[in-house]
Amino acid sequence: MRRFVASDSELVRADLEAFAGDVEYYLQLTPRQLPSRYFYDRLGSALFEAICELPWYPITRAERALIDEEGRAILSCVPSLTTLVELGPGSGDKLTTLVERGRTSPTRLTVHLVDVSAAALDLASRTVSTLAGVDVITHRATYEAGLSDATAERRRGGRLLTLLLGSNIGNFDPPDANAFLAAIRSSLAPGDALLLGTDLVKPERDLLLAYDDPLGVTAAFNRNLLVRINRELGGDFDIDAFQHRAIWDPTASRVEMHLVSTRRQRVRVPRASLDVELDAGESVWTESSYKYRPDQVAAMLARASFRADGQWIDSTAGFALTLALAE
Repeated sequence: MRRFVASDSELVRADLEAFAGDVEYYLQLTPRQLPSRYFYDRLGSALFEAICELPWYPITRAERALIDEEGRAILSCVPSLTTLVELGPGSGDKLTTLVERGRTSPTRLTVHLVDVSAAALDLASRTVSTLAGVDVITHRATYEAGLSDATAERRRGGRLLTLLLGSNIGNFDPPDANAFLAAIRSSLAPGDALLLGTDLVKPERDLLLAYDDPLGVTAAFNRNLLVRINRELGGDFDIDAFQHRAIWDPTASRVEMHLVSTRRQRVRVPRASLDVELDAGESVWTESSYKYRPDQVAAMLARASFRADGQWIDSTAGFALTLALAE
């Protein structure tokens, strides 16, 4: 069974207003920026799914394999489970695999899927709905708002597991990551749990290939953000006048993605009331992806009043799943 919340027309209006406001604000910062959450329109979501299949991007395959192999061990840490909430579910295949591999009782499960992308929610809900004994509810909302709504609807007497997979936590700067994990914890009851996926530090060459692949799929994913601005906000970005660039910053332990202007140009975005001049070589910073050591993950969770109860690591791909209990 699937259930959707909020009307599409209301969401589209609110989404466009928020999108326009963020484009106006972030493109006037120094350095210029665009929030990575706007990557995921229908085309962007499809491109990201393609990225996940690239041989140079092992995160998704490593995470899938860990869930496939350790699903029962993961869910054994959360007995009496009745509710799952996935923040940013992607295609829904990882949550589906977790339930298939880890479920040991016929207890009916309620699954809440939270994402700002309607396309991602539609795909994930169709995938998860193939599971027997599962009710699926989608929340087209920010992670915080969706989690708050999901926990308000939880069934009494059971425990809740929140999933934040795909190293999504790595898209937050450290102070924001700490605040976000604390916000997740505040929505949970003692004994509830969080399953956190994190990409680990690895050789620079491997990191740069993952974010600047030879086929140019990640470059298309990055440039599609400008395509979306042109389509939805009336912008006049010349897509061919921007190059994709990935940078590894070892001091900050993050990969950065940028769109670099190849010439001096003027860009107008009427719906965002924006008119800006970009110099040749000037970049727009579109994403940060932080990488961790396993002990840093446990320490980060502890700062948010979680206790790491299990950690499963793919040392070849450099990826970790950590199960943390809300204290």
